[in-house]
Amino acid sequence: MSHPNRSEAAPRATFRSWLALALLTTPVLLMSIDLTVLSVAVPKLSEDLKPTASQLLWIVDVYGIFLAGLLILMGSLSDRIGRRRLLLIGSVLFGAASVLAAASTSPEMLIVARALLGIGGATLMPSTLSLIRTIFADPAQRRRAISVWAAAFAGGAGLGPVVGGALLEHFAWGSVFLINVPLMALLLAAGPFLIPESRDPRPRKFDPASAVMLIASVLVFVYGLKRAAEHGWGVPAVSLLLAGVAGGLWFAMRQRRLSHPLIDIWLFRSAPFTIAVLANLAGIFALTSVLYFFPQYIQLTLGKTPLQAGLWAVPIAVGAVIGAIVAPVLIRHVRGAWLIGGGLLVAAGGFFVLSQLGLQEDIFVAFSGGALIGAGVGVADTLTNDMIIAAAPKDRSAAAAGISETAYELGGALGIAVLGSLGTSFYRSRIDDDLAAQLPQEIVGPTKDTLAAAHASAEYLPSEVVPEFLRRVNDFFTQAMTSTFGVGASILAFAALCAVVVLEVHRSRSKRTTAAHEKQ
Repeated sequence: MSHPNRSEAAPRATFRSWLALALLTTPVLLMSIDLTVLSVAVPKLSEDLKPTASQLLWIVDVYGIFLAGLLILMGSLSDRIGRRRLLLIGSVLFGAASVLAAASTSPEMLIVARALLGIGGATLMPSTLSLIRTIFADPAQRRRAISVWAAAFAGGAGLGPVVGGALLEHFAWGSVFLINVPLMALLLAAGPFLIPESRDPRPRKFDPASAVMLIASVLVFVYGLKRAAEHGWGVPAVSLLLAGVAGGLWFAMRQRRLSHPLIDIWLFRSAPFTIAVLANLAGIFALTSVLYFFPQYIQLTLGKTPLQAGLWAVPIAVGAVIGAIVAPVLIRHVRGAWLIGGGLLVAAGGFFVLSQLGLQEDIFVAFSGGALIGAGVGVADTLTNDMIIAAAPKDRSAAAAGISETAYELGGALGIAVLGSLGTSFYRSRIDDDLAAQLPQEIVGPTKDTLAAAHASAEYLPSEVVPEFLRRVNDFFTQAMTSTFGVGASILAFAALCAVVVLEVHRSRSKRTTAAHEKQ
């Protein structure tokens, strides 16, 4: 009796399947770009709409907050109503919200539009990854397809500043949103023909209370991180974080009691699944924290244009794409634990390289450090996404994808909140210790807030002291940034060690268990 191997048993992808993959990566690329494209558009946007500091925070953050808060819910919903159907519904919402954002005439209008973009994005992301599992049944082909998906996501985050900078050279700030519209129209036109429909054949009972608890918990927790990034780790930020954690624990306990839970908590009993989710979080943690500091450093400290600032981020995007593409090749020769840990360690090395930056322009250090971070994240996240999707039952793949992508968004929030607030603390400490006593009182507050505010405050100082003032605040910011990158390197190195140890221990235990069963 013959026993076909796994690759022979699984149907192979066709040319139409790869066309569907190209179509599915389109919204992923756009949503990833939207996470970082505003980093270079903020100066022009602020000049036009004149938002307050609080409104500007919401404009930048509300997209990611809604995206993170709704991903798991939308993943579960797509399992029920159909993944392609939700993808196409989300395309309409995402395109319409993009037009609304571009046409915004007030900060409030733009905040609402960005929130709608986050909701639309949450309907798109889980559907794309779970549909890849449906389309690519062969494990090797699925891994290659996921590498393309991961390359689009990681590369898009790095390309965001480039796209934004290029558009701002010729068009108004609203153009950074209008690029979404024609691609969403393409997805709507071609999706019904190229993308197969899939859903859970036995839809489970929907629990509205769980949905509300999940959304509230994630939104409160992410907002706590954002508040910490802006105001520091005071009582309000810590209270929000604790409330989010408490809500999450309550949600988890409820899921354990339900016969049809919104999230299959048992998935986290799997060590590979859990460590894959945490590695996902760590990877995007690194990527977004660099993209938070870089535009400020390049445009303000080095005096570059928005387009030049975007181009300095290109090595990050290129590294991420290369890392995602080579990951399926490397996995044939190196065990997954070592590749995931190695990817995170390479990203940690990139952080260390960037910590050597100074007031003088050093393209080699900036490019090589960015490329290492991108490549490391590209390798690690490609393999962890495949691990997450493979661990979930096929009829719950979108919900598992939602967990994976929520880790992405929370990682982005953590990268900005933890390392962003740490860098801000370093910067403010230097201003307090070395400069505050020499400045007029009305200049101290803005100077401590941000580097951009410090540069704007220079016009109120006597002209003869402005060059020295700018040199010192630029130096303080650069030192704060590089010190933060050093901390980031340590965090990623620790994450790499944990990934290798946990996955290798799990592998050894699995081998012993299998051997014991074979002896019986």
